[in-house]
Amino acid sequence: MFDFLQDYDVLGAFWTTVQLALLAAVGSLIWGTLLAAMRVGPVPLMRGFGTLYVNIVRNIPLTVIILFSSLGLNQTLRITLGADDFKTINFRLAVLGLIVYTSAFVCEAIRSGINTVPVGQAEAARSLGLNFTQVLFLVVLPQAFRATVGPLTNVLIALTKNTTVAAAIGVAEAAYVMKEMVEKEAQLLLISAVIAFGFCCLTLPTGLILGWVGKKVAVKR
Repeated sequence: MFDFLQDYDVLGAFWTTVQLALLAAVGSLIWGTLLAAMRVGPVPLMRGFGTLYVNIVRNIPLTVIILFSSLGLNQTLRITLGADDFKTINFRLAVLGLIVYTSAFVCEAIRSGINTVPVGQAEAARSLGLNFTQVLFLVVLPQAFRATVGPLTNVLIALTKNTTVAAAIGVAEAAYVMKEMVEKEAQLLLISAVIAFGFCCLTLPTGLILGWVGKKVAVKR
């Protein structure tokens, strides 16, 4: 029944999906944290930039961002991100597009966590002579991250599923291989079931493990 799968590198496609998700998750966490710091910061210009970025990016379809990464950055501006071959260029551009999009949601998740930290803790830290950056990264963010494990888990799961959009620019991840199989094989239900099962194997353990972590590190108030 599943003999046709031998002609396609399904495991390799899901490995590409995992790589896309992991690299984009790390980049989104870093950039999203910086955006959250801007949004709660004392500098009006940085607050305005953070707010404008989040509100604009969240309302642009991911497909548009991914296509712009390929058509705009690479084909128009000749940006290659240090790669030489077509596949590597598109892979890196897909990661960049996913980071640009997902970081807006990471920012809002972290900002909601920052709002759960009592104001008195920040005031006490400032009374000790700490500046804004020290208060944020030494006092506020460690507690905010503990409060946002759940929301960040949802963002990570959504990011894993959003990697399918990378197929639009030729990245050979799961959705790309699925498209090839659907075009060449008369096994639509089986193909869909295999790909769906693969994504369940990626997202369900992630949700269960991080959900358990979230309960363990949650701040009891």
